[in-house]
Amino acid sequence: MGKRLNIIPQKCTGCRQCELACAWVQTGTFQPSHSLVRVSIFDEEASYAPHTCLQCDEAWCMNACPVNAIAIDPETGAKCVISSLCIGCNLCTLTCPFGTVFSMPQGNKAAKCDLCGGQPACVASCPTDAIQLLDTDQTGRWFADWAEHVHFQHVAATADIRQGDR
Repeated sequence: MGKRLNIIPQKCTGCRQCELACAWVQTGTFQPSHSLVRVSIFDEEASYAPHTCLQCDEAWCMNACPVNAIAIDPETGAKCVISSLCIGCNLCTLTCPFGTVFSMPQGNKAAKCDLCGGQPACVASCPTDAIQLLDTDQTGRWFADWAEHVHFQHVAATADIRQGDR
């Protein structure tokens, strides 16, 4: 069992404090473009969804790295990029099915959530508890719950549109 982030998109208000906190801890700047957690905005549903590395059991990013620059942190279980080994080939960014491994503007090296050594800044900064740190072996469980929620919203909206056409 390892530590994983549990994200509850329905609680997210879009304040983007998680992005600022992450950028500060990771790079010492308040630049959301340097954050390893990103908040997606869904205008049609008027909702937001933070997303970051799911710490997948079958980490495609780690398997794709030709120089083994992604390793498992023994304390947190997070898959972490070892910047000194990264050659900037970006294979990890291409193989991540969730788009949560980033090529950072400074240095063109890969970066991904490393759980801040077990005390994620995004969790501490979130005023609504939309991001939580859990000890669990269920990678991305929140993803399925949120997908179901979005699906039902889409079905309801489609039904409303069809009702209006009559």
